[in-house]
Amino acid sequence: MNWLDEVKWDAQGLVPTIAQEVGSNDVLMFAFMNREALARTAELGEAVYFSRSRNRLWHKGEESGNVQKVHELRLDCDNDVVLMKVEQLGHEAHEPGIACHTGRHSCFFRLLKGGEWRTVEPVLKDPERIYK
Repeated sequence: MNWLDEVKWDAQGLVPTIAQEVGSNDVLMFAFMNREALARTAELGEAVYFSRSRNRLWHKGEESGNVQKVHELRLDCDNDVVLMKVEQLGHEAHEPGIACHTGRHSCFFRLLKGGEWRTVEPVLKDPERIYK
């Protein structure tokens, strides 16, 4: 059996995927992969997702340069969620790793506090300078 056949794909042929940073264990982002994206990720050693809004494969960092180097691919106990342990690379070596399209390290930058969502992580780079 092919390892891809063990994944429980949803009705749209997608699997939820979590990107977690190696070392810090920060959850950087959540996205979806289809069979081709997961196969390409394993082949390239870099994260490739399926963009539902664009209806196409999306190689993380293709526009921003913020590539995710994959260290491990894991499948959960129900075979329906993929966890990737990644190294979040910046566009240039001295830049911090930015996973979020808002210019933040992680997409999970809002914290529920006092009955409201509060932004608790800074913008590391203006998204206008990231995406051209």
